[in-house]
Amino acid sequence: MKLHLLLFLFLPIAASAQKLTSSEINRCKKQAASVTIYRDNYGVPHIYGKSDADAVFGLLYAQCEDDFKRVEQNYIEKLGRLAEVNGETSLYSDLYIRLLIDSSDAIADYKKAPLWLKKLLVAYADGINYYLYKNPNTKPALLTHFEPWFPLLWTDGSIGAISTGGVTEEEVKNLYTGHRTSSTYDPKKFEEISTGSNGFAIAPKKSASGNALLYINPHVTFYFRPEVHMVSEEGLNVYGAVTWGQFFIYQGFNEYCGWMHTSNNVDVADMYAENVSGERNSLEYLYDNQKRKVQQKNIAINFKKGDALQTKNITALYTQHGPVMAYRDNHYISVKSSNRMMNGLIQSWQRTKAKGLADYTRTMELKGNTSNSTVFADNKGNIAYWHGNYIPVRNTKYNWSKPVDGSIAATDWKGTHALKDIVQSINPATGFIQNCNSTPYSVSGTSSPVKSNYPKYMAPDGENFRGINAVKVLQNQSAFTIDKLITAGYDKNLAAFEVLMPALINAYDKTAASDSLYTLLKEPISLLRKWDYHVAENSVATTLAVEWAQRLTSALRKVYVDEDEADQVATTKQFAATASTTELLVPLAKTINDLTQRYGNWMVEWGSINRFQRISNEVNQVYNDEGVSYPVQFASALWGMLPSYNSRYFEGTNKRYGVSGNSFICAVEFGKKVKAKSLLAGGNSGNPNSPHFTDQLLMYTQGKFKDVLFYKEDVLKHVERQYIPGE
Repeated sequence: MKLHLLLFLFLPIAASAQKLTSSEINRCKKQAASVTIYRDNYGVPHIYGKSDADAVFGLLYAQCEDDFKRVEQNYIEKLGRLAEVNGETSLYSDLYIRLLIDSSDAIADYKKAPLWLKKLLVAYADGINYYLYKNPNTKPALLTHFEPWFPLLWTDGSIGAISTGGVTEEEVKNLYTGHRTSSTYDPKKFEEISTGSNGFAIAPKKSASGNALLYINPHVTFYFRPEVHMVSEEGLNVYGAVTWGQFFIYQGFNEYCGWMHTSNNVDVADMYAENVSGERNSLEYLYDNQKRKVQQKNIAINFKKGDALQTKNITALYTQHGPVMAYRDNHYISVKSSNRMMNGLIQSWQRTKAKGLADYTRTMELKGNTSNSTVFADNKGNIAYWHGNYIPVRNTKYNWSKPVDGSIAATDWKGTHALKDIVQSINPATGFIQNCNSTPYSVSGTSSPVKSNYPKYMAPDGENFRGINAVKVLQNQSAFTIDKLITAGYDKNLAAFEVLMPALINAYDKTAASDSLYTLLKEPISLLRKWDYHVAENSVATTLAVEWAQRLTSALRKVYVDEDEADQVATTKQFAATASTTELLVPLAKTINDLTQRYGNWMVEWGSINRFQRISNEVNQVYNDEGVSYPVQFASALWGMLPSYNSRYFEGTNKRYGVSGNSFICAVEFGKKVKAKSLLAGGNSGNPNSPHFTDQLLMYTQGKFKDVLFYKEDVLKHVERQYIPGE
């Protein structure tokens, strides 16, 4: 079957901004006059507009000032146009996106959008385009003019979230280049993602003031989200983090309530094994004892080659379930998903104006959130948790973690679950809620939802060590204040080593004194025996433990406890109970040798090699040991660390540099007036010449927060610059 065809079309690559018409310029100038941006002493933009649309216009203008490159990058990716910038290496990244998201659907949604939403979408595009008009020295990599339908390219604001049921980009490439194989898909081959997020909510009964508190702690790639504040005379007053290019606060709070999203593994997309027959243009698939024609659609992907563009036309295949994206076990695999819907954008905006639990619940009824769980608190003392939002109804007799039979009607989706029926916890008796990308069945300690009450596909998430740690920290404390909640969120226990370290020491104790490993490891083991499993900047034990445990990940993945989503805690316990002496001790010996080779001595303090460096604004910054860097006392969430800091070595470095983890962190108390403290990785500006490029860097490494300026009287006391967009 021929799936692709190359057409050599040579097109010039544009690099300058598309000129605005005189009417567009006048429209933008008029709207800009209704916007005031106050930059505070940390560079945080506080945008005040007469209307909601004015606030959106100002927000996008401010985002472009801080980091236009990342604003543009997010849209290039979601448009499936990376190859126009990166060349052929991104062809199948683009195909992966374009199979799932059709821009023509976004355009159609824009045309039928309610008037209030259209105003916001036009303001979004105008804010960016006006910035480009006023800043001709900013050269877009590709997008010289932003369209108002761009934000309708995804579902719920999670720009990086795509649901495929488990199909990988590599599988798409193999299928559409004719290199398909019939081998069985093996989930053990793929690395566990060690990023994620933490969300905590504290009920009045466990707070010192009798007010509810919320802890917002997304773990993402550094500099993925800036900190912003939006206010309008139409009732908008919201503060928090926004993903570059979004026109709404993604994780944050208003005067009445706040919300924190954590990623989950709720089944919102499924793979269907299709019974396909025929050749090329006459392919058919079987459904309900009848043959149906496989639909074919040309996807034209431009890619950069030299100074021109070429086009590859790919014939994409579709069944009634969705795009065909893989070939497994002699079956074509189609994917049914919902990666783009207008309700997701509507819900994302409306929640920023919610006035409490009842309002927020009404926004959830839109069922537009396909990738997140929600931790919530409000000024009436309510706390709540929903595990997911948009969840299709399925026949529970099938294993939805694997491809299901696409030829029978029994595997069709039967609508979506009502909000009241999904896994949730509203005002639990224990007085706290936590979610750390872990199972919802431990979200509120002893008041958590009961697993047997829900279908498996609603919450296939396993337990992880962050979840275990968070429950322990929150249930054993009371009289929480903002500062005490921040301290809880910065608990330094590496809970995974409570399981792994005894296994290592036990293996060593069984080793004969004459064994060469016994002598080599005697001093390191002695040090590890005394370790309390807490990370510290001056801790040699932390260095030994983390460097050793990273060498275990391959062996850990072989112990797959659950076929849906690996339970990290159960998997680690099983590994610790069954691992051989060799599997445990040899990696430690390699760690000792590696540290000695790198530093001349294995006794290396964690802070001396675990570093934070920000010297450029490139998406893929080049790290080096000669540049200025700072010690960090945190470690990866993989080992149960609540304040996650994922670091690694790079080519040519002897130190580890952080790339993801804690990004925007915020603790909020909802009383008669909102009080909050926040912290951002590095700083709010993407300009290396700005004082706000690194003004929060040292604070970040030490977990020291700044006061949030939420009310205008407080903003005005700390104004560094006041201006209208375009000045």
